[in-house]
Amino acid sequence: METVLEKLAILADAAKYDASCASSGAEKRNSMASKAIGSTEGMGICHAYAPDGRCISLLKILLTNYCQFDCHYCVNRVSSNVRRARFSVKEVVDLTLGFYQRNYIEGLFLSSGIIRSPDYTMEQLVRVAESLRREHKFAGYIHLKTIPDADPLLLARAGAVADRLSINVELPREESLARLAPQKNPERIRRAMGGIRLKIEEAKEARKESRHAPRFSTGQSTQMIIGADSTDDLAILGSAANLYGNYKLSRVYYSAFSPIPDASAVLPLMRPPLMREHRLYQADWLMRFYGFAVEEIATGAVGGMLDLGVDPKLAWALQHRECFPVDVNRAAREVLLRVPGFGTKSVKQMLSSRRWRSLRLEDVSRLCRGIKTAMPFIVTADWQPGAAIDRLDLREKVAPQGELFA
Repeated sequence: METVLEKLAILADAAKYDASCASSGAEKRNSMASKAIGSTEGMGICHAYAPDGRCISLLKILLTNYCQFDCHYCVNRVSSNVRRARFSVKEVVDLTLGFYQRNYIEGLFLSSGIIRSPDYTMEQLVRVAESLRREHKFAGYIHLKTIPDADPLLLARAGAVADRLSINVELPREESLARLAPQKNPERIRRAMGGIRLKIEEAKEARKESRHAPRFSTGQSTQMIIGADSTDDLAILGSAANLYGNYKLSRVYYSAFSPIPDASAVLPLMRPPLMREHRLYQADWLMRFYGFAVEEIATGAVGGMLDLGVDPKLAWALQHRECFPVDVNRAAREVLLRVPGFGTKSVKQMLSSRRWRSLRLEDVSRLCRGIKTAMPFIVTADWQPGAAIDRLDLREKVAPQGELFA
């Protein structure tokens, strides 16, 4: 019989493969106002990330790593020879409260292997969240990984107490899921996502009518494993665009496949470059906040794979030099957002500042971090790039050196 500490070591390690644990999107709750414990704002929230980008400010654990499924890519699959453990509901509740009161965490990310049945497993997860919220008045962040095959009533109970729900689509293509996770059904995953979307929208409408209307999770997210199959980056982004459009997901997370102990022979022996995961996140950002379509990002991709040498926006700009230079004192927001080195905040500040004065290069340099990258692509009141945009070695001149994950 393992101690709680031994269980924690096993089940926290087993949860590290799940990337979808960011706490963005939580409602603001303050313990002073609610007279509860826990907070999702101010000093109660202290986001911290591991070097690989994983959030570590949550207590991120599995309820159990026993699982009746046999997904080839999963370290917790039934045929895996790993040490097993299982928390009780009370143990997870006590750990969460204890860690929070010691200021180690600001919330809980809870997932689980499938034990007995999807309904039984989902009910165990829900009981943890309900106990924290209702018995202990825990106002911190709660993210529950839901079980697609669970009864919709259990998903509704989960949404009533969790800040974020997530359902992993696991792989970007249905044929890959059928080959690597034959017990998972993409149709049931989509149906569960659709049900959660409706619940979220209904709750938002009800809250417009009355602030006392029952709350529901503020969003749902999912995760795709990249590199476990042969799906290229553009197919992955196309799948993500479909999820954002049809299910209004808050986030799609991309998790580079990690070789696991006693791996199946159908899996690759090597993990994909971490830079590939990073480029997918950058491309995802372009779709969500910069107005890029997947087809536009595709113009800079060779063989369906994003350029690992430069970020996707710079790759697009180098392929579309006829669109530059852009006059920062005249161009529309949509055009400025396509300038390499310009972010959404810097563009917003430029649009505001130019209402009162013509922007000079020095002004732009104060508003954006990537002025050296942007210079060949812009015109300011005192700067013209000349023939820089046509230089054959422009890529070498503007590509960042020593980039993270390189």
